[in-house]
Amino acid sequence: MESPAAAFTLAYVVLAVCFVFPPDEFRSAGLTVQSLLGGWLGSEDAAFVQYHLRRGTATLLAHALLPLGYYTGMCFATPEKQLCSLYQAPDAWRVFFLLAVLAPAAAGLLAYYWSRNDWNDHPLVRTISFYALPQSGWRAVASSINTEFRRIDKFATGAPGARVIVTDTWIMKVTTYSLRVAQQQDIDLTVVDSRQHELVPDSNMPAQFLTIRVGSINPRVTPFNIRLNSTEYGELREKLHAPIRNAANVVIHQSLSDLFLETFTSLVEMNQPYALPSNQELEPCIGCMQTSANVKLLKNCQAPGEGECQQCYCRPMWCMTCMGKWFASRQDQQHPETWLSSHVPCPTCRAKFCILDVCVIR
Repeated sequence: MESPAAAFTLAYVVLAVCFVFPPDEFRSAGLTVQSLLGGWLGSEDAAFVQYHLRRGTATLLAHALLPLGYYTGMCFATPEKQLCSLYQAPDAWRVFFLLAVLAPAAAGLLAYYWSRNDWNDHPLVRTISFYALPQSGWRAVASSINTEFRRIDKFATGAPGARVIVTDTWIMKVTTYSLRVAQQQDIDLTVVDSRQHELVPDSNMPAQFLTIRVGSINPRVTPFNIRLNSTEYGELREKLHAPIRNAANVVIHQSLSDLFLETFTSLVEMNQPYALPSNQELEPCIGCMQTSANVKLLKNCQAPGEGECQQCYCRPMWCMTCMGKWFASRQDQQHPETWLSSHVPCPTCRAKFCILDVCVIR
């Protein structure tokens, strides 16, 4: 591929990906469907359901136009290919043009089908119509959802393209193209997966993300999954009326200290182990008195006499869990991003050490 075509393709792919999955910089610059079409979409707070009917449809149309935009740009980036004239363009580009035209045409027909007859054929409207009383329609249900969304006591979390919203009556998931809705009195919640991330960009701290499946006793309501940080699990449970089953037996870390303890253990296990002398026996941990001491502090981060850490001469007296809790308790709770790189005093002799100095006893 020629240099102008390669440069344009790379730039267009980057911009297209950022448009479909907008980062914070694109959101602040207003380069999102919600910002560009804000006048037509209206206010989310004023009419939550109607806003997402229009937003999802407009997003589908905007994204479907991206291939055609690429073809149009290539007409100017590579004039020698004569892409502006379909009769002279290469066969591969004719096929691409055909697909690029079909995508927005199909999206347009789908949008027309959804919007005609007062949006009655839209999947979201069909879903909330299941909850309407016989003498009322979907707009009565939408009005109830809109009212509850405006309340300040709702639970809301997640990025703009994957938000989870729980009100007194409803649990909702906002995605790029749709809004999934289920009524709390009909739902069945199950923790189906857990993912541990060592570092989250926003906080530079480890995080556990839970995937919860939202099913419904109403067979006409399609189940869907929601994803949230484990530290928000307790707040979610307070807002829900139904219990959450843990079918996958996932260990849920609901506090920052729980998350840190798991990361602390994984990092310590990568350090150089400590070989216990044959004439020395391990005693119970003096912190919990339930397990034997299994860690020893040895200065491994730097050479002796260098740095802030000091050599500890205490015999093994602590287990991994208690040492991790001690390490976390000595941190600045307002700045968790500094925990992994900090230094704390030995709980016994007060010699300073870091995570690299904690050795597992073999």
